[in-house]
Amino acid sequence: MSSRATVLGRIRAALADAPADDGVPARNYLRRHTGSEGVLPLLVENLRDYRAIVHEVTPDQLPAAVADALRRRKCSRVVVPPGTPEAWTSAITDVELLGDKPPLTIDQLASVDGTITGCAAVIAETGTIVLDAGPAQGRRALTLVPDYHLCVVHAADVYASVPDTIGRLDPSRPLTWISGPSATSDIELDRVEGVHGPRTLEVLVVT
Repeated sequence: MSSRATVLGRIRAALADAPADDGVPARNYLRRHTGSEGVLPLLVENLRDYRAIVHEVTPDQLPAAVADALRRRKCSRVVVPPGTPEAWTSAITDVELLGDKPPLTIDQLASVDGTITGCAAVIAETGTIVLDAGPAQGRRALTLVPDYHLCVVHAADVYASVPDTIGRLDPSRPLTWISGPSATSDIELDRVEGVHGPRTLEVLVVT
């Protein structure tokens, strides 16, 4: 008999005399956002609380906002995932845009100044950006290796709560959940950014 079978057998034996219904009602989890806050203002507040840099722009302002963000960072080389709309990068000058076909090596990704992506969904209550490797997002390494992540978020992709968002995601896709720049703390709570991903997250919320 395998160790697994032994453990499961002991569990079944321990539960043999347990009542079928213990009378405890199932938890009624929150399924929808019930707050009075506007979804976009709540998102912006929580993103900034996570130390992300946030700008609200209109669709017409987006190309210039992308170019301005890269200029402020003094970027010279950035990665652009497959499927990125040409309009997003149409105002960029003096910046080399690298595609990821064929896939760049980890050393190549580490040598660039940043990456530009879209997203699959965004959760306002938690300030969380969800990527699923879809168009304009690329593979997970693109947003984990470079030190700077510029993310374009459209208002239509913003949902109020985690339950609101879960039902709209494809669980078969590789999901990456981003809540602010990469950060960790040691036992003395000294915060260190950039350990497990980009040190700087900048978000353009297209309203």
